Amino acid sequence: MKILYVAGRELAYSRTRIIIKALTERGHEVTTCLPPDKSFKHYPGLLLKTLLQAPRHDVVLTGFYGQLLTPLVRLLTWKPIVFDMYITTYDTMVFDREKARPGSLKAKLYALSDWLSYKAANVSILDSNHVIAHFGEYARSSTSKLRRLFLAVDNTVIYPRERQQKHEAFLVHFHGEYIPFHGVKHIFQAAKLLENENVAFQIIGRGLTFEQDMALLKELNVQNVKILDPVPYAGLATHMAEADVCLGIFGDNMRAELVLTNKVNEAIGMAKPLITRRNAPVQELLQHKESVYLVDAASPRAIADAILELQRDEGLRQKIAENGHRRFLEHGTIQKLGEGLEAILNEVVSKKA
Repeated sequence: MKILYVAGRELAYSRTRIIIKALTERGHEVTTCLPPDKSFKHYPGLLLKTLLQAPRHDVVLTGFYGQLLTPLVRLLTWKPIVFDMYITTYDTMVFDREKARPGSLKAKLYALSDWLSYKAANVSILDSNHVIAHFGEYARSSTSKLRRLFLAVDNTVIYPRERQQKHEAFLVHFHGEYIPFHGVKHIFQAAKLLENENVAFQIIGRGLTFEQDMALLKELNVQNVKILDPVPYAGLATHMAEADVCLGIFGDNMRAELVLTNKVNEAIGMAKPLITRRNAPVQELLQHKESVYLVDAASPRAIADAILELQRDEGLRQKIAENGHRRFLEHGTIQKLGEGLEAILNEVVSKKA
């Protein structure tokens, strides 16, 4: 196929990069309309290029942030459009960034942007059936044009590898932004509970709640946590390789009910036992004490108990790691993403023919 990929995020953005790689590895010709950075000021130029390029392509694939792009692309071409929705405006702005209250006019406008992009595209993609059903509820819409495609990560970087150094303590790893649904404060409180259990934590990242989380760390006087600056992706894999266990998310807001997150895929991609909060999307992919260790939301005690159980039970650690990695190979690689995208693109092109 000849695919025109239009996205509001630059080539360095992880989702942009792996989408292109997944499709080119399948042998498709991908022409890109991408900005140099994430600024909205580049969108007029992207749309002009789309107008000029679309006629010679079989299908247009729109990426992040497609809620603005997809309806405008539809005005410029009648070529079939697949929208990699990836995340919804409504959930991001209402539940994650808390820019509007559910039911408010602003929240309804965010929902409208998701609905308009859904209507403009022939097919749109989300990462779990749970979120697809949730979309239907808040957008008051059919979901017949939505398809599930699990998140994927770059498995040329994220793959199992030998540990390069030995640690006296049982090493627990977390990386990500300090944002409410990640629940970093709960990790710090769990670390305090484990100060006398030969457990150490390495936490990589920065973000919205960083200052207040650091204040909590200082208030608790936690001694077994090492705070690290963000690192390049390859460096992230190196840090994960050293860990005994990786952590996912632990927040208790609505956003945390709706996400799988890349860090889940990255942990199982590295064949590390993963501890994360229980929610429906994760349970579409992984099973408690088989391929993941699930805990209640916002519960430092539950996180601490899970870490202790995995520290003491090497067999359980190994089972979760192996089964988690098996699920990753089935659903989370660039190759599997390419297969899934190709099937969806073929679906819309064949209907248009």
